[in-house]
Amino acid sequence: MASKLKIRQVRSAINRSGMQKKTLVALGIRRLHQTVVHDDHPCIRGMVKKIEHLLVVEEVDE
Repeated sequence: MASKLKIRQVRSAINRSGMQKKTLVALGIRRLHQTVVHDDHPCIRGMVKKIEHLLVVEEVDE
């Protein structure tokens, strides 16, 4: 089974750098408390690592 990552934004992107805001958009997150689900890939893990202070991430098996 492939695992997935459930990613939710819990802190605001106000006063963050432009790259952090672009990373949120690249993950598909548009607003606070929005949740998205992505396949568990190294590129997604890297994006999450860059902005982990804004997110809550949990692994989901499907």
